[in-house]
Order: sequence, then C-alpha cells, then structure tokens
Amino acid sequence: MIKETLLVSTFGLLGLVTVACGSQKKDQTAEAVSETISETAWCLDGFERPTGVNPVIKPLPTKFYCPMREDSVAWEESDTFNPAATIYDGKIVVMYRAEDNSAQGIGSRTSRLGYATSTDGIHFERDTKPAFYPAKDNQAENECPGGTEDPRIAMTEDGTYVLLYTQWNRKVPRLAVATSKDLKHWTKFGPAFEKAYNGKFKDEATKSASLVTTLKGDKQVIAKVNGKYFMYWGEKNVYAATSDNLTDWDPLLDENGELLKLFSPRSGYFDSQLTECGPPAILTKDGIVLLYNGKNEPGEKGDTAYPANSYCAGQALFDVNNPTKLIGRLDKPFLQPTDNFEKSGQYPAGTVFVEGLVYYRNKWYLYYGCADSFVAVAVSDKQLNF
Repeated sequence: MIKETLLVSTFGLLGLVTVACGSQKKDQTAEAVSETISETAWCLDGFERPTGVNPVIKPLPTKFYCPMREDSVAWEESDTFNPAATIYDGKIVVMYRAEDNSAQGIGSRTSRLGYATSTDGIHFERDTKPAFYPAKDNQAENECPGGTEDPRIAMTEDGTYVLLYTQWNRKVPRLAVATSKDLKHWTKFGPAFEKAYNGKFKDEATKSASLVTTLKGDKQVIAKVNGKYFMYWGEKNVYAATSDNLTDWDPLLDENGELLKLFSPRSGYFDSQLTECGPPAILTKDGIVLLYNGKNEPGEKGDTAYPANSYCAGQALFDVNNPTKLIGRLDKPFLQPTDNFEKSGQYPAGTVFVEGLVYYRNKWYLYYGCADSFVAVAVSDKQLNF
C-alpha cells in the first residue's frame, strides 16, 4: 500500500456538515450534506474589540542593520500586520509581519517579524529590531528578497516554540518551519514539505498553517491527534498534514495522489473566493475548532451582505478522532471589518485577517491584521469544552 493511501486511511474519508450561525442558510457546496447542526456551542465566539485601543501595533520609523542589504533599514516603516501570538515568561508575545519602504504594492516590499510584549494583551512594548528575518544563512535563497511573512506560533509542553511562516523569494511562496526556546534565537528548518514524497511539493506554492493545540490547565500547547502532530494549512482550500517531529511534514493526499481538500470556498457565502487557515486550531471535547479567513467573491458568486473582496473570519469544526472530517462550519463570519483602519491602508476592500490566538488569564486574545497595515485585538471570555 502506498504512503498516500496509508495517510488517508489513518483518518478516514472526508465528510461535511454545515452549521448555521444566526439565520439558517442552505449549503451550496458540491459535497453531500450528511446532517445539519443548529447549535454552535463548539464555536469560539463572543469576541469584542476593546474600546479605544485598536490598532494596538502601528508602523514606526525604527531602523536596524539589515545583513542582506548591508545597510540601515526602516524595517517597519510601511506596514505592521498579520500577527502570531503566544505566551513567554508570563507575558503575551506578538510577533507581527512588518514591511519596510523598499517598494510599492502588496508583496513587493521586504517583510520581517517584529516582537512585542504585553502584560494585559492590549498595551505593548516593542523591540527596536526584528526577531526573525532574512539573513545570510541556509534559507537565504528562499527568503530573499521578499522576506519572512505571515507567522503562526504554537508551543510544546516542554516550552519549545514552533514558528510556521511563509518564505517569499518573489518566485514561489513556501510554508517553512523554525523553532526556538526564547522567541529570539531561532533555528530555521526550511520548507515544511521539502522532504515529503521525494520532494513532490518542494517547489509548489504553500502557506498558512494552523497547528492543532489544546489547553492543559491554563496553558495552550501543541497536541497530537491519533499519535501524530497535525496541522491544517492552505490559502485557497484547506488541506492537512502530519508530522512525527514538528519540522518535517507530510501533506495528506487523496486516492489520486493529489492534496486532500478538507473544505473549499462556497458560492454565495462570505468565504466564496478563498478559505485560508488562521491561528493554531484548538482541540476540544466537541471537536477541533479551526479559525480561518474567508475572502468574498464579487458579484452573485459572493455574499452581497459583505463588500466584494473583503476578508472576514470564519470557523470550522473537525471530528476529534477523524481530523479530516468536517462536522461544523459557520455560515456567517464571527469577525468582519467595521472600523476605518480595517477598511483602509493597503487593502481598502476591508480586512480582518486572524493569525494569533492565545489563552491568557482566562480569556482568549485574538490578534489580527487590518487591511494589510495594522494589528488589532479582540477578546472573548468564552470557555470551551476541554
């Protein structure tokens, strides 16, 4: 039996269930619907934006010496957005994507990851130099000149931090892995799928990964599913991958040897154009909760209740024992662009792009990018079923 078949059979066949959030809406996907769930107790909802504090991170004219350019660079002068979040030394740490002023247009500048800490989740102290960036190392070819983008961070029980990010050389975006014990000194392992299937996906466009985590006590840590580490990933469709060591990952494949799609955009919904994985997923007794980013298709193919091309945040639920089986999905976003800074900047169509989720002092802090320009926070005291 080939490896592809083994991987799929480990988790069973893909199923689909729709979930209504608010008003009921008929599912318009091609997949068969096995049942409808009207309850959303599993959903991590109740997020509110603290009054008068957002955005919590904005661009600054801070400079540092760039080893690639061999010059001083205003590394976070243009935009600060798409943040990861975790806990270190009793504080919330947000590592955010920062762009310099080297060019104009989305994806044309160089990105590095900034470092900010907070004791209340709202007010931050920022380092004057990035914590993670392209350097003259073994990943320079993959990370230059576009940089290191769109981080997600999760922590193991022994305190090892796993960073999943996009390497952008302006040729092929690659999902990559790095690890650290202190969030300052990093070991880069390169593309997550580089070794899988004899390098089949090494030069394919890959990005946006959500590691499965859970709560142990008050600590959010990486969890195994059926004996393996598990992540959801993908920009347009949602896929999955497994690992034994958190650095080398095998994407799950279907019976044809192609990437196994777990769910995709839905015509007529807020996520009609793409479904992109958000922060680390959460393993609960009700299932695995995945927060994701949905982009709205213009015209009749999208949801006219939301602006064309806008990004809103959705949630999906996967079976605990079969993490490829979709058993719940919100029909309406739980977070959408409303404030001016979420509808201006680099992406005026409107963007809330969720990437950082952390449990801190009995609350969930959700950090998100605003219009590819700022970082904001929303807070929920919802208690999930662990």
